[in-house]
Amino acid sequence: MKAMIKICGLSTPEAVDRAAELGADMAGFIFFEKSPRHVTVSTAAGLAQQARRRGLKTVAVTVDMDDSGLDEIVAQMKPDWLQLHGGESPERAAELKARFGLPVMKAFAIREAADLARIAPYQGIADRFLFDAKPPKGSDLPGGNGVSFDWRLLAKLDEAASYMLSGGLTKDNIGEALAISGAPGVDVSSGVESAPGIKDLSMMDGFVQAVRDADKIRSQEYVK
Repeated sequence: MKAMIKICGLSTPEAVDRAAELGADMAGFIFFEKSPRHVTVSTAAGLAQQARRRGLKTVAVTVDMDDSGLDEIVAQMKPDWLQLHGGESPERAAELKARFGLPVMKAFAIREAADLARIAPYQGIADRFLFDAKPPKGSDLPGGNGVSFDWRLLAKLDEAASYMLSGGLTKDNIGEALAISGAPGVDVSSGVESAPGIKDLSMMDGFVQAVRDADKIRSQEYVK
């Protein structure tokens, strides 16, 4: 089993190129001014074009954004996916899917089992879920905080659920995270940074290698 890899918060051509060279699947660009990974629409448009040429699917990450902001992003960046990382309702997610004709990834902040129940109204609407850790007290960021949650909670998920695991993932814990959760995909941002918003190419190398090492172990266990 090969885990899908999304590297999020990309902001430089060098990081986009490395993500492609490493065989990542998705490149995420963040439109949230409070985030150190925030990019302008024009910057994201150029980087997304580069990413597509290198075979990466592009993801526009937004937080409760209005229609005019999303119209501009979709028109200029032409993302393959919309990631909704705020409090967007099921109705809003369905509206945006219809408006733009794009698949939607809905993010949820997880701390306890009850948090997973919140996905039910989105089933059949969201094309994929992303499970991130709840932000620490006082944080203004809905994601990218470098904290994780109890991955054992995901064992309660319907096996048919399409999702990506996020939150505090690094090369040192991704093997354990995949072994415990069985996640079909992973999303990393702060875990491959030398400072907030600064992607470290060697850390990207180490993370992707750790995921592929975990893939081999999972494949061997599946055969057994």
